[in-house]
Amino acid sequence: MATAEQNRAFKYLNPKSGCPGGCIEALSGVKDEEYDQIVKNALNSLNLKQKALGKIGLDEDQLKEIPPVNFHGFHYKDDATYRIGKDGRLRSSKYSATWLFFSSTQVYMYQYIFDLTEDSKKEKTEEYFYKDITNFSTNTETIDVYGKKKEYNEFALVVPGDKFYCSMSGVADADQAISAMKQKLREKKG
Repeated sequence: MATAEQNRAFKYLNPKSGCPGGCIEALSGVKDEEYDQIVKNALNSLNLKQKALGKIGLDEDQLKEIPPVNFHGFHYKDDATYRIGKDGRLRSSKYSATWLFFSSTQVYMYQYIFDLTEDSKKEKTEEYFYKDITNFSTNTETIDVYGKKKEYNEFALVVPGDKFYCSMSGVADADQAISAMKQKLREKKG
C-alpha cells in the first residue's frame, strides 16, 4: 500500500490528461516546492552515506585520499515519469544518490536509485582502480517533455569498455568536486 507521500508524489507527476506542462499544480493540488520537500525528506531518511560505507565494507578512515563526493539528482531513465513544474524545472519520479569514496589505490562507488511513487529501489556498488580509470567527465542529455526540450547533467566515470553514469542535477558545487577528482586521477597516473 502506498504511503501518503507516495500518493502526493504520484499526484504531482500524473495530473489529469489534456493539460501538458504548466497546469500540474492546479490539477494535482501539489506544488513544486511540496514535491521538492517530499524528495528531500525521502533522501534524508535513507542515511545513504552510512549505508554506502556498510556496503563497501571499509572504514571512513581508509577513504581519505580526497573528501567523499555525493552526487544526486532526478533520474530520467529506467521508466521514470517526469514533468516540468510551474517553475520550469524538470523533475521525475526517480531520484539517484551516488557516493564516491577515494582510498590510496581505488575509487569506491555506491549508487541508490529510488522511486518516489512506489516502494522500489536499485542499489549498486563498484570498485575501480585508479590505473583503470581513463576519465571523469560530464554529459548533458536532452529529453522532450510535451514538445519542450529540457536538459539534465550526468557525471561519468569512464573505464575501458564501460561508463558509470549518475545524476548530478541536485549538486550546486559539482564542478569543484569533479576538478578535485580529475586532479587526484592525474596524480595517481602521473
